[in-house]
Amino acid sequence: MKVIIKKVKRAFELTYDLVENLSEEHLLLHLGDLPSNKIGDQLWCIAGARESYFKAIQKGSWSGFSCSLQNNTSKTEVIKCISESCRNIMEFIEQEKLSEDQLELLVDLLEHEVQHHGQLIRYIYGNNINFPKSWNERYTV
Repeated sequence: MKVIIKKVKRAFELTYDLVENLSEEHLLLHLGDLPSNKIGDQLWCIAGARESYFKAIQKGSWSGFSCSLQNNTSKTEVIKCISESCRNIMEFIEQEKLSEDQLELLVDLLEHEVQHHGQLIRYIYGNNINFPKSWNERYTV
């Protein structure tokens, strides 16, 4: 359990570092002529997944997807939303003894977050944006 909590925390910190590294203009970028949404849309999905999985972890079963992030083109709003979701989730999982169902949902959340990291790497490369140091250290980008 401690290892999973450590990995979730690291994934959340990496997401935060990336957003801190981006400008508001970057949130509007997509992948050139390829079918893709915008970087801000990727971050909206991360925020919504965190909130939705947190509700599911608390309940012990999936409760549907929702996202409180209204403006994914505002760096301030994105940071506020991902910071709050990080704080809520970490406080809960560090204090509670999770059931197998809750642990499975937590691992699903971790997989989702890291999958978006892979997508965001393509966006960052595709838009010629510099990576934060933490991403260079973790993903050798």
